[in-house]
Amino acid sequence: MGDEVTGSALKHWDHPAYTARLQAGRAALAQLLADRRLDRDRPMTGLELELDLVEPNGDPAFANDSVLEHLHTSGDEDALYGAQHELGAFNIELNLPPRLLDGAGISWYESDLAAVLAEVREAGDKAGVHICPIGTMPTLFPDHMGIDALSSAKRYRVLNDEIMSQRGEHLRIDIRGAESVDFTSPTIAPESANTSVQFHLQVSPEDFSRYWNAAQAVAGVQVAMGANSPYLFGRQLWAETRVILFEQGTDTRQANERASGARPRAWFGERWIDGVLELFDENYRHFAPLLPLCDDEDPAAVMAAGGVPNLQELRYHNGTVYRWNRPVYDVHRGRPHVRVENRVVAAGPTAVDICANMALFYGLVVHYANAERPLNERLEFGQALVNFRSAARHGVNADQVWPGRGLVPVRRLVLEELLPAAAEGLAALGVSGRDADRYLGVIEARCRRGVNGATWQVARVQVAEHRQRLERRDALRAMVLDYAARSADGRPVHEWEV
Repeated sequence: MGDEVTGSALKHWDHPAYTARLQAGRAALAQLLADRRLDRDRPMTGLELELDLVEPNGDPAFANDSVLEHLHTSGDEDALYGAQHELGAFNIELNLPPRLLDGAGISWYESDLAAVLAEVREAGDKAGVHICPIGTMPTLFPDHMGIDALSSAKRYRVLNDEIMSQRGEHLRIDIRGAESVDFTSPTIAPESANTSVQFHLQVSPEDFSRYWNAAQAVAGVQVAMGANSPYLFGRQLWAETRVILFEQGTDTRQANERASGARPRAWFGERWIDGVLELFDENYRHFAPLLPLCDDEDPAAVMAAGGVPNLQELRYHNGTVYRWNRPVYDVHRGRPHVRVENRVVAAGPTAVDICANMALFYGLVVHYANAERPLNERLEFGQALVNFRSAARHGVNADQVWPGRGLVPVRRLVLEELLPAAAEGLAALGVSGRDADRYLGVIEARCRRGVNGATWQVARVQVAEHRQRLERRDALRAMVLDYAARSADGRPVHEWEV
């Protein structure tokens, strides 16, 4: 999704031909799997981070063009870390280079994150804006929802046109939580309120299903621990409002399709899997293409010549199916591989919080993927979905159904069972005990204090409303500015004062 859509591809997009090329890509991937040509030696990891830009008064700053221009003229290409546009004109995305986690790998991620965030803050200062790694932008309001809220990058305008065309009516954002929102939009701009962090784990093709199933099984725990999205359009909704907003904000289904149970593009899934091809087959079966092809590669010819196909159409299509755990086919330094892209956790609040969320994810997934009896043999898929949505609603105060324990408060589950499991998983990856203790210690402190990004935001707004006597919009502005400043100082969110 990071690649730009070319003018030529837009002009000559042939939908039937594109669908045929998707099928050719699927066939090529099946052949790569059958021939055992996919990389299987290195459990490489990667990280993507989305950020919001904020005006000095706390409102969203529609200035990503300016910030990116300052970054790209800084003279330090190594500091850019793949900085690029995201959906909203107040969003940017950063991509850290892949690495192994053994030794002090997570600490290196934290150092890299801190360095790149400092670079982006400097670029933001030059553009007259602040940066804010947060799950949903609290000061984004319906009056911001015009087409100009979208990035100038052509692919996002095309994506908007295709989603709205397939849907055939305005988007409806209807969320009931602590408060409620009911809003219709002529564009997909509401989805730009969401920013997240994505963790990537390269796996052996034969092991993909075990890792994907494990990631699905622990998704509720991830959301509960990392919730950071309680506000949207001025209302307090879910602890992780991103989940329901993503479902509604990317929904291409027409009314009759929604009524008949057609799958939404933001999809948890409906079953455990036995292999990676099952997910790509579901993509083809359930979801129409949204973006045009971008090269003329013949995958069969490339493979017949002994080459490695890019499968660009397959990758573009996959990039517009917003699974919470997405399968990825990619080529790195000439070597093709598959990986799990975990999209569950909100952005922020700080580099150490992000790395704590990373440690919990990698630790749990590796532990349970390699368990003698995998979680998916002990937990019904439907219950994993219920856990996920319960965590999105209630965050750190959610309950989870867990094998052998029944319904249990997530904080107790994490403290008593999941932190030791995550520590074992990190040890299996070769992560140093010092790193494991540091980052899992952040998760432990969140559990013991009952504090994460979502709870801090709510408490800070309540202080602004009740002690400072501010109206909600001004209270949200004050919270966002305080949040951005505390995020910059680097202390984990459970240590922030309100």
